[in-house]
This record gives sequence, structure tokens and C-alpha cells, in this order.
Amino acid sequence: MENFTPYSSLIGGIILGVAATLLLMAGRIAGISGILSSLIPPQTGDALWRVLFIAGLIIGAAVYPLVGGDMAFLNVNPYQLSDNAHYVLLVIAGLLVGGGTYVGAGCTSGHGICGLGRLSLRSLTAVLIFMAVAVVTVFIMRIVVGG
Repeated sequence: MENFTPYSSLIGGIILGVAATLLLMAGRIAGISGILSSLIPPQTGDALWRVLFIAGLIIGAAVYPLVGGDMAFLNVNPYQLSDNAHYVLLVIAGLLVGGGTYVGAGCTSGHGICGLGRLSLRSLTAVLIFMAVAVVTVFIMRIVVGG
């Protein structure tokens, strides 16, 4: 575990928890799929905060390495896909994730951060399934495929 960063992880978790709590107090849930899907088509008077939220995620991710954020844990250049990336697989993966958030009535952030905080049984079930699939995927990629 050479890249274990307990302090930055703790700070990030606190920031996520506070942001989710503030949004919940405002009557909103910080699940990305719900925020994004409500923009298409936009609801009257409700689009501004959603656009700003999504823009903040994109801008924050783009600015992080520019202000000295260490991207070494990714083992990739954040602005360029590797030569080995298969774009068709990336598109398929994106569609599968989108379909999964639709079928699961939310994404990992919505269920894991907000749903569990509200003691939702549906979110607990979703998170357990997410984690089980992640374990199986890592097993297949590392042991079976040898990646």
C-alpha cells in the first residue's frame, strides 16, 4: 500500500460528507446521476445549481494537477489516454455505467454517500452489489486476465 494517504482521504471524506449534508438540508441529494439526468430536459428554475455542480466537478478535476496535485497514483497522464486504451471499450463501459445507474436508481455516490447516510435499505443493497461486482472485476482483471 505505497499510495495510502490517510490524511488526504480523511479530509476528502469530510468534505464530501459536509457537501452532501448541506445539499440534503437544502432538499437535494448529491447523487451525480440524479443531478445530471434532471438536466435532460432541464426543470424550470432548477438547472442552475445542477450545472454549477457538474461544472465544479469537471473544473476541479482539470485544475487539480495544474495546481500541483499529485496524479502519480493514477499511473497515467490525466490529459491523454494511453496508447493501449481501446476507445470502443471505453464507450461500452460508459454506456454500461449509465445503464447501471438507471437500473439501480442511482450511482455509487448517490447510494454510498447520501443513501447510506439516510439509512436507506435500497442504498445498502446497491452498495453491497457495487462492492461485490468490484471484487469480482478485480479478480478477473488481475488473476484471470493477468492485467
